[in-house]
Amino acid sequence: MKFKQPVALVLAGALMCVSLSACSKDEKGAEGADKSADAITSTTSGSETVKGLSGMNTERKQVSYMIGMDIAKSLKEIEQEIDVDMLTKGMRDQLADKPLVSEAQHTQIREAFSVKLQAHAEKVAAELPKKNLEAGKAFLAKNKGAPGVLTTASGLQYQVLRQGSGAKPATDDALVKVHYKGTLIDGTPFDSSYDRNEPAQFSLAEVVPGWAEGVKLMSVGSKYKLWIPSELGWGEMGSPPVIGPNAAVVFEVELLETKARPAGEAPEMPAGQ
Repeated sequence: MKFKQPVALVLAGALMCVSLSACSKDEKGAEGADKSADAITSTTSGSETVKGLSGMNTERKQVSYMIGMDIAKSLKEIEQEIDVDMLTKGMRDQLADKPLVSEAQHTQIREAFSVKLQAHAEKVAAELPKKNLEAGKAFLAKNKGAPGVLTTASGLQYQVLRQGSGAKPATDDALVKVHYKGTLIDGTPFDSSYDRNEPAQFSLAEVVPGWAEGVKLMSVGSKYKLWIPSELGWGEMGSPPVIGPNAAVVFEVELLETKARPAGEAPEMPAGQ
């Protein structure tokens, strides 16, 4: 089980969704009052927002299902700890103002669970650098033998996807204009100039060593794939929240232009630099 968000945020998100689900309750609290009198969603067949959804032919049903999805999303990282039947019962009982647990007991259970979550999150965080390093080394060792993959003396791996015929970056601080996308070794994306529909421009002196080394191999017009070991990338610090400590990364880079960097010009840099 992995925790990508702080424990407090996971719990807060879940509680907020549950609170949202309960917000249509009658605030007057009068015994026997019609709690649906102030409802803003329709229960009439044919009132649905999106047509054709199985079993959801009213606005109320679709809104309820949407809220259920939001609650589930907020709980995804702790799904192994959840009994869905009891979760549903807790919601039903609370919405009916008949919870089986007192407020004091509720607080006691939540605080005890929060302590366990936090301890587990700290354990995972402590083990992550070693885990990422070992995973990166294993991946690169296997990738090294793939067709077309070359390895430099530093350990950078690269593959020529398209060879250009233009100039190469002439200096260590050359200004380059590139299109690129970056992913983790499992394919998780973390940055892409393609998604922004705009090439990036930056100095090779201001990027991680693996980036600089790889781009310096390229001629304008080239497209390379780079596999960057952690020691040539973001190292033990990583680049939160996506690039973890000691994580190897993968880039596809198109070199569109290179020139000497004008004095005093502030370059744009890839995310995480």
